[in-house]
Amino acid sequence: MNNDLNTAARGNILVVDDTPANLRLLAGILNGKGYKVRPVPSGELALSAARGMPPDLILLDIMMPEMDGYEVCKQIKADERTRDIPVIFISAIDDVLDKVKAFNIGGVDYITKPFQMEEVLARVETHLAMCNLQNSLRQKNEQLTAALEQLQETQNQLVQSEKMAALGQLIAGIAHEINTPLGAIRSSIGNITNFLETNIETLPSFFKELSVERESDFLNLMQKSSQQITSLTTREKREFKKSMKQQLEQEGIANADSMASILINIGLMESLQQFLPLLQDPDSEKIIKTAYEFASIQKSARTIATATERAAKVVFALKNYARYDATGEKVPVNIAEGIETVLTLYHNQLKQGVEVIRNYQPQLPAVLCYPDELNQVWTNLIHNALQAMENQGTLRIDAKEQDKWVMVSITDSGQGIPPEVLPKIFEPFFTTKPQGEGSGLGLDIVKKIIEKHQGTIDVESMPAKTTFTVSLPMNIVQ
Repeated sequence: MNNDLNTAARGNILVVDDTPANLRLLAGILNGKGYKVRPVPSGELALSAARGMPPDLILLDIMMPEMDGYEVCKQIKADERTRDIPVIFISAIDDVLDKVKAFNIGGVDYITKPFQMEEVLARVETHLAMCNLQNSLRQKNEQLTAALEQLQETQNQLVQSEKMAALGQLIAGIAHEINTPLGAIRSSIGNITNFLETNIETLPSFFKELSVERESDFLNLMQKSSQQITSLTTREKREFKKSMKQQLEQEGIANADSMASILINIGLMESLQQFLPLLQDPDSEKIIKTAYEFASIQKSARTIATATERAAKVVFALKNYARYDATGEKVPVNIAEGIETVLTLYHNQLKQGVEVIRNYQPQLPAVLCYPDELNQVWTNLIHNALQAMENQGTLRIDAKEQDKWVMVSITDSGQGIPPEVLPKIFEPFFTTKPQGEGSGLGLDIVKKIIEKHQGTIDVESMPAKTTFTVSLPMNIVQ
């Protein structure tokens, strides 16, 4: 059994020759050196043997009846199962053109008859060694390819994991950003419902009893309310009410204090001359209060519209951020839109005391990229900037085109990165954050994503000014 293993380890050789004496001689030489030899006397049998159990090497005679060695070699090289088997021609033909033909159709060597035993063994050993090296190299390449694919998959998982970790940190702020407009919507709908339930039966008679002049005044008040765009502060309301109350008292209007409050809430801040006839009407309080209630309905409707728009914007940004592109294909993307998606998700942190300065070049060219991965870049850089400033300071974002590159700079007014730390920030697992607050993979992943886009990232830092600059080529050959 050990002898069989040693023989198999030396190599399996198919010898093809129509001359029995040559077959015996070659088989004897090779068997004597420990090779496993299969002798066959024709081209047809050679093809059948090679396909049935591919050998490590073929010694092939050229001059054979029915099918010569050239044709055998052609068919061996045409078959996917046998094309990689090295073929050594053995022939009495010593013409240069025949040798060239043998090499052109796939032969690796050519031995001329009568051959020397030492020459045959040396060439067989050499080509088997080369074949083993090629097979070993092929296996190593396959292993490296598999390892590379695994690394790429691991990197994709890390990117997604970091993205979800950042999203987890944002959840409280995002929940607040959605709950706030939802609360405004609920309150506004409650106001509308209460008004309708209370007044729906009396409204027809109210409008029926209005004179033409009072109807005109009512509509003018409603128009004033609809034109009110800015909200007044409590202090501004007090000042306007004080002035309004004085004017009402000068005109002898009863209930000047309550009437002033209602008129200010409707949106009437200027001279009262236009509405003096209405204010002097015995039914003025009822008419003005009804106008105020309608104005409140208008305001509630505007609040609902604004709140739904805000909630929709947050949901849209969240959807864009959390998506995972499984196609693996680059698409043209407006970089500014991706940055705005991230800023929308960080709105709750930004409004605590961060001034955001946007300096986007108008009509910024699109970049061919993986948008979900670039969103991870902007998230990490903005998140780091906010942490560096402790959510208090100035965040400046510049985006411009320069020499077929799109350059994005994110600058914060934090305390800066110490010079001794700066060279290490892109190293995997390096972090200056307290334990539990950072994996140290954020900037490493950022760098890998940018390199995947054939771009670069640079950093400059000093107290009160740290700038990360990302440079991305607009067009990349696939």
